[in-house]
Amino acid sequence: MKKIASVLASTAIVSMASSAAFAEKWDMPLAYPATNFHSENAAVFAQCVTDATGGELEIVTHPNGALFAGNDIKRAIQTGQAPIGERLISAHANENPLFGVDSIPFLATSFDDSHKLWDAATEEMTKVLDEQNLVYLYAVAWPPQGLYAKKEINSAADLQGVKFRAYNAATARIAELAGMAPVQIEAAELSQALSTGVVESFVSSGSTGVDSKAWENLTHFYDVQAWLPRNVVFANKDAVEALDEESRNALMTCASEAGEAGNAKAEELTAGYLKTLEENGMTVAEPSDELRAELAAFGETMTTEWVESAGDAGATIVETYRAE
Repeated sequence: MKKIASVLASTAIVSMASSAAFAEKWDMPLAYPATNFHSENAAVFAQCVTDATGGELEIVTHPNGALFAGNDIKRAIQTGQAPIGERLISAHANENPLFGVDSIPFLATSFDDSHKLWDAATEEMTKVLDEQNLVYLYAVAWPPQGLYAKKEINSAADLQGVKFRAYNAATARIAELAGMAPVQIEAAELSQALSTGVVESFVSSGSTGVDSKAWENLTHFYDVQAWLPRNVVFANKDAVEALDEESRNALMTCASEAGEAGNAKAEELTAGYLKTLEENGMTVAEPSDELRAELAAFGETMTTEWVESAGDAGATIVETYRAE
């Protein structure tokens, strides 16, 4: 009996070791703080995959640029330095204009319109990412983008010479059109840039303003609703193809659920973020008619420029969106 018990114990140990050997851990770099709703949504997604696979595929999130800085995440996933990650996709519009489809100013300014535009672009976006050894998993919109400033802004003339945070090609172009001085700053560096005067203004969501405690350095938020950029979660294609079918299915199912949940949360939180800004002393206001008209004109210019740069694929996306 002792011998049988010993054999059974040994078999169990071997079985557990074998299971551990086949279990896989994926580290997931994120650019935003753990308390940001994108990071929270990614953590739920990671747990969903871990649970659905019985721990055979464990995903561990690393928020706030702890594993890779925001601008390094996409390259890290492409090259297999990390198997999965999340990135503000418009930050890569310089490498392919299609990555900037969600950040064309004043083209899609509501959640409904943003979803329509993304639906029109998803097939082409997935194809482009696939060509870069990436598998598209899901995307979540930020709340509508507003203008933050440390003084009252009534027209584009009030923005002349202002040091402006640029985080993608669209924001850099707006700075150029408005006569501002663009400064490339990642989200994790924004609070320091504001406190040291490196940046005096930026366009972003209420979420970013709350994350960075913008009220400590700025005074005004104008709800211009410029666009709704998206964070995209993608995985290294080789890593995905190496998974067994059950794990791949779990990954894609959890991704679909995370996309729906994240976008619902973004819409739910939007008004609350603006209320938090106001409660902390910022003036939250609609833009003046003059400023709104000037920004809309920038948007028309940039839509034309984007379609020209994105070619037939871009033109088809905009046409499909406008036809819906």
